Amino acid sequence: MSHNLSLAQNHAFQLAYTLMVPVTLFKSGDEYGVVPSDEIDDGDDLDIIHEYNPHDRRPAH
Repeated sequence: MSHNLSLAQNHAFQLAYTLMVPVTLFKSGDEYGVVPSDEIDDGDDLDIIHEYNPHDRRPAH
């Protein structure tokens, strides 16, 4: 978890392209986090910011 959005965005982008799986950047409270997208549950109390998908050819930002 990070309090810095820019740092979290960079880590999410790098993680998605390293693992070659979609990852989701989210906010919980006053912190940002990154998790593989398939681990997000509908019941999680998260504010989804962006999904980084390494298989999508559109720009991530």
